[in-house]
Amino acid sequence: MQTFIYQGLKITDSNQSSIEDNLVVEAPLQININNDAYTVVMRTPDNDFELIRGLLYAEDIYKKSSALEFEIIKTTQNIPAIINVNISKENLGKGYLNKRTLLSVSSCGICGKQELKDLEISGKKLSNKNLLSANKIHKMFVKMSALQNTFKDSGGSHAAAIFDKKNNLLSIKEDIGRHNAVDKIVGDLLINNNLKAANYLLVSGRVSYEIVSKAFIAKIPVIIAVSACSSLAVDFAKEFGICLIGFTRDNKMTVYANPSYIQNNETYV
Repeated sequence: MQTFIYQGLKITDSNQSSIEDNLVVEAPLQININNDAYTVVMRTPDNDFELIRGLLYAEDIYKKSSALEFEIIKTTQNIPAIINVNISKENLGKGYLNKRTLLSVSSCGICGKQELKDLEISGKKLSNKNLLSANKIHKMFVKMSALQNTFKDSGGSHAAAIFDKKNNLLSIKEDIGRHNAVDKIVGDLLINNNLKAANYLLVSGRVSYEIVSKAFIAKIPVIIAVSACSSLAVDFAKEFGICLIGFTRDNKMTVYANPSYIQNNETYV
């Protein structure tokens, strides 16, 4: 259930009319780890298990390949409100010690990160031997756009999609939060043991530091966004070896980091 119908009053010049609009659902989800509250995220319901799996991976809480068991503890209006996941202490990553404050919001990827050192990420710089053409970027966005059903109904959701090196779509998810959508697709591939095939991350909005860090942790070397990129996102993309592309619309795009991943003299058709 990703949209609800709400009544509204539409005003155009001097005319007024009653309408019904599909609005994207935003609802809280409390995530418990070993029956203790870990955090609350504001998200669009559906794919909650994938969201949690991706979030735990990105936060360095659970990096194992073994499947996790999720238990819905409470529902509100048939929507999961509390979900618990059990993880043995020996499998809990260091990220669990950096426990988030008990509220994260859909638009904030670093809410709950209380110290600057919490933003630090270490690891081997990524590389990409598969050159990307502008034509293929356009075609991937066309494919993602065609599957954004919640956005078509509501106009209020973000989407994230992952493609492999041959530009095959591996996963697409929608959510009111950009970071949630990314966590959902990463979680989906983790659950299906297919994350290693990920090569391109497409997002429907802007790119911040958090999305770049999620891509780096998932070892995805190319991020392509419809909208702008933040200064910190560009800085980290350069540091991580990620090709970061923004403003990919109307047959245009801007490459902010690692342009060597793009084929020369390639134009849209």
